[in-house]
Order: sequence, then structure tokens, then C-alpha cells
Amino acid sequence: MEPFVLESCNSTWLFDTDRMRFRRVLKGVDIGRHPAATDWRPYFGLDLDPRSESFAVVLNAEGTRLLRSWRHTEQCSQCGAQATAELSLDEVRAAGA
Repeated sequence: MEPFVLESCNSTWLFDTDRMRFRRVLKGVDIGRHPAATDWRPYFGLDLDPRSESFAVVLNAEGTRLLRSWRHTEQCSQCGAQATAELSLDEVRAAGA
């Protein structure tokens, strides 16, 4: 599985679109030698807004529970382009397991 990846200011969001599940890998937080990550959680939809760089993860079938965040950009208005550390591709792959 090659996850769909979104970068926010403080997290790397991994989406397993085949199994409709996601997890977050927190940037700048390590437990031992591994990045801190949430467990895989189901989701029912992902809404991306290219104008505002915001996105919403739909957590239930009714669409009443959402997680909202913003994609981190080079000129990020959310963090002033001062994001926490980036993850390497190997770290993203390890978190996707």
C-alpha cells in the first residue's frame, strides 16, 4: 500500500485509500527511535479545498464528525512557514506499516 500523504504544520497524515483508514505521524516527536504516530482509524471521506489549503477528514457516515487541518505550504499562513521537522520517506513508509 502506498499511502496518500498530506503534510500539515505539525503532522504527516497518511491515508490508506483502499482500506479507508488514516493515521497521523507527529512531527518532531520521537518515541525511542521511531516517530510518534496515532493508530489507524477509519474515515468516510476526505474533502480538500485547494483555495484555502484546508482539508477535512470525515469520521462518520453521517458526516457530522470531522477533523479539520491545513496543508503546510512554503509560504504557510498557519505557522508562518515555521513547521516542525519533516519526516524522511523511510519514516513515512515505516509509519504506514
